[in-house]
Amino acid sequence: MSKVLIYDTTLRDGAQGENVYFSVEDKIKIAKKLDELGVDYIEGGWPGSNPKDMEFFRKISNYQFSHAKLVAFGSTRRAGNTEENDPVLQNLLTAGTPAIAIFGKSWDFHVNEVLRVSLEENLKIIEGSVSYLKKHNKEVIYDAEHFYDGFKHNPEYAIQTLQAALRGGADFIVLCDTNGGTLPYEAIEILRKVRSVITTPLGVHIHNDCGMATAISILSVQEGALQVQGTFNGYGERCGNANLCTIIPNLLLKLGYESAITPNLSALTETSKFISELSNLTHDTRLPYVGSSAFAHKAGMHIDAVKKNMHTFEHVDPSSVGNERRFLLSDQAGRSTVLIKAEKLVPDLTKDHPKISELTDKLKELENLGYQFEAAEASFELLIKKAFDLYDEVFSLDGFRIIVEKRGNQPALTEATIKVTVNGEEELTAAEGDGPVNALDMAIRKALLRFYPEIKDFNLVDYKVRVLEENKGTAAAVRVLIDTSDGHKHWGTVGASENIIEASWQALVDSIEYGILEQQGRKKKGNKGPSCADT
Repeated sequence: MSKVLIYDTTLRDGAQGENVYFSVEDKIKIAKKLDELGVDYIEGGWPGSNPKDMEFFRKISNYQFSHAKLVAFGSTRRAGNTEENDPVLQNLLTAGTPAIAIFGKSWDFHVNEVLRVSLEENLKIIEGSVSYLKKHNKEVIYDAEHFYDGFKHNPEYAIQTLQAALRGGADFIVLCDTNGGTLPYEAIEILRKVRSVITTPLGVHIHNDCGMATAISILSVQEGALQVQGTFNGYGERCGNANLCTIIPNLLLKLGYESAITPNLSALTETSKFISELSNLTHDTRLPYVGSSAFAHKAGMHIDAVKKNMHTFEHVDPSSVGNERRFLLSDQAGRSTVLIKAEKLVPDLTKDHPKISELTDKLKELENLGYQFEAAEASFELLIKKAFDLYDEVFSLDGFRIIVEKRGNQPALTEATIKVTVNGEEELTAAEGDGPVNALDMAIRKALLRFYPEIKDFNLVDYKVRVLEENKGTAAAVRVLIDTSDGHKHWGTVGASENIIEASWQALVDSIEYGILEQQGRKKKGNKGPSCADT
């Protein structure tokens, strides 16, 4: 069985992506997570390029990696410097990592236009830089920057740059498609030619500007590349890098390659989401293997088939990468979908139960009015409970009023007054907020706090409004989605109406009622077990 080495550059190349930001502590947490997964090389950053990367290498030096090798990244020495007095090389050594990756120029165009030295001098820079780091007992990974473009323009010189790195003693030669413009057939043809003259282990580092990075990376491994570089979730400059979240399962599950990640592959989805969270980016739901939509089924016939045999509409078992199968609620859903959701609360149901048919019709009716339950399963769970008499009313609304006052150039003032009844006892209260929905949210929480103190832990995580009929302008119906958390779990609720306040109220009520019922259920069971609204 062939082995492949996974080289992660999320903390360096991935951090160059738009809107991606990692603090030093974030980088340390991610490095530890990647080590636990079984990644072979973790590129931590460029020491000396910024204070944050220097601090990262200083702090991470106290951590004992269980498997991964930490890599410091930098360039070959600057023209006119000796290796001994070159600050880039000295900072790389100061980082104290067992492995160092340096890039050099493979494209004569860059040598002439960027370095502005002779082609021969560039070869001396590459060889001398690699040799100097090897003398300090470092594993040296040489990244041949712009190699594919360089080879297409001047193949003889591009190969000479690799040979210079080999003379210096490089342990790995990595072919980089830095501009990301190479197509798969070109990349493989070039790799084959390189392999015919270079015997040192090869790696690939591909950018995704043509949308081909992941495909080229996988094909390159099949053609003999031992090391494959990429980032988690495909983060990186411009269009990003080859996505390790796709590369890893394809190599291990589809092509039978062996990796230190193999026994930990079920942690892949968790790791992907963990990195999204720390990067402060929403996790891409449509990522292959690790996205929440990767094994989500919507059409009723598909759902019925998958329930009978997963292989009908799934190419791998979701659990193999730590993901899960999801059945989406929509107007395309049939009784099988509703049954799957309902039987979690009501065991021993069948598709022929009259309530299942009623719920299916109700679902389609509500979606026709603008509701959507794919991201609001808590609202649908409440519908199920009400249909099967499993619902205990939390409170009833007697009425609310919202006042918005604007004076001159001063900020608008908003106040909500609400009257509710809980177990026959009335409560009237008012609250101010940043806007009408916020004021209403604050008022209902204030009114219910005396009866349900657990709502103090409810946190509105996200609030989205979608206009459903754009041609109607401000008179259009809207759908409101609310995501709430109590610190243990998240749940989504929905409302729809031509009145944005009414739609928001519907979603708010479901959010609060669901949360209170969940808390009460946990107390009865004495645990914090999951339910069908967990996300």
